[in-house]
Amino acid sequence: HREDIVHRETTSSTEGITKPHSTPSFFSSLSDMLNQSHPLYKLADKIDWAKFDTAFAPLYCQNNGRPAKPFRLMCGLLILKHLRNLSDESVVEQWSENAYYQYFCGMQEFIPNAPCASSELVHFRNRIGEKGVELIFQESIRVNNEDDDGHHHDTAFIDSTVQEKNITYPTDAKLHKKIVRKVLDIVHKLELPLRQSYTFVLKRIYRDQRFRNHPKNRQKAVRADRKLRTIAGRLVRELKRNLGEHSLYTELIERFEAILAQRRHSEKKIYSIHEPEVQCISKGKEHKKYEFGNKVSIIRSATGIILGAQSFRNEYDGHTIEASLAQVERLTQRKIKILAGDRGYRGKKEVNGTQILIPDVPKPSDSRYQKRKKHKLFCKRAGIEPTIGHLKSDHRLGRNFYKGLAGDAVNILLAAAAYNFKRAMRVLLNLLKRISEMLRERASMNDFSLSNAF
Repeated sequence: HREDIVHRETTSSTEGITKPHSTPSFFSSLSDMLNQSHPLYKLADKIDWAKFDTAFAPLYCQNNGRPAKPFRLMCGLLILKHLRNLSDESVVEQWSENAYYQYFCGMQEFIPNAPCASSELVHFRNRIGEKGVELIFQESIRVNNEDDDGHHHDTAFIDSTVQEKNITYPTDAKLHKKIVRKVLDIVHKLELPLRQSYTFVLKRIYRDQRFRNHPKNRQKAVRADRKLRTIAGRLVRELKRNLGEHSLYTELIERFEAILAQRRHSEKKIYSIHEPEVQCISKGKEHKKYEFGNKVSIIRSATGIILGAQSFRNEYDGHTIEASLAQVERLTQRKIKILAGDRGYRGKKEVNGTQILIPDVPKPSDSRYQKRKKHKLFCKRAGIEPTIGHLKSDHRLGRNFYKGLAGDAVNILLAAAAYNFKRAMRVLLNLLKRISEMLRERASMNDFSLSNAF
């Protein structure tokens, strides 16, 4: 009887309790766990990942060595890195914490481990090269073209900016100090004979070089600079004698000699030992007279899509138009009819059938309508300036950490691709908001009609 009473009490107490809605398990697929309206989720479904598999598969050996990481994983990590403005180490660390990152990279289940070592991103970038990164940039244009009109290529805008390299502000004293340090490192590594190490002399020289802007210390700092150049030259010549003609350090020693030989007005100066291709570029900015890196050219459509992103050294702006237009035509299979730029592109009226327009005094023959049309065009051209600002502040164009000439090209392409992907995410988010508002309005209208009916 006691068991029957307990059974009746438990059944009566649970009759009014409803079972909770079934929630996805921690081990269920990510597509069931995540919000399918999230912009990153939507973007992952729009990108054609199979294109990368087809293009990058020939770069790996199919029957030898350790199997490569999935191409979608590596391409997704590169996109996320520039999309969220992260370093290689940070994007790998955050990938193991973020389920949306994992779904974007093709994972079906949540993995609480790092996908790869951060150095594998370096090897992957070097393996696919500039052409492979350009394929990612091309896909970012295609994703945006699906929701764009068919005439956005007719008119575009061009501008150039400086992509600064990750080097310190170069001075002769800094370069000579680095030469001395590197020469002493080579001597200790190879256990070469050294007549004098200048340890105590260099300590006094470095002390004299400080506070050079004070009038009392100016002459003392200049004398210390000359003495440091002399010591660096002695050490380089002694190292060259001890190593002989055929050595692994021949190229580095030639670079040391070029730095020691250059003066204030020398041409083709070297501003960094580990990045000798860096250029000194002056864009006439009030707050930053000189920038050290390379010049990049950006072409933006009238609807806000970056159609071209090309890396150059320090050419005149007008000489970058032809290569930039060729890149746009290669990636989009379409030709720009009108290209508007600033006065830095003066001297070019037409390039391969594309009309080049720059702000100028209106012609006497122009009608009021033509003057107003040109004025609106050049007002709209100014929209490329904040685009460059976002590339620098949000997508890692402000400081280039990639090495060499290939790194210059890869960084600008990935930054432009991330900008386009972020634009596509905003478009998808706005579309979802519009659809939800329409459904809400329709539901409210139905409720109103029902209330009137009763």
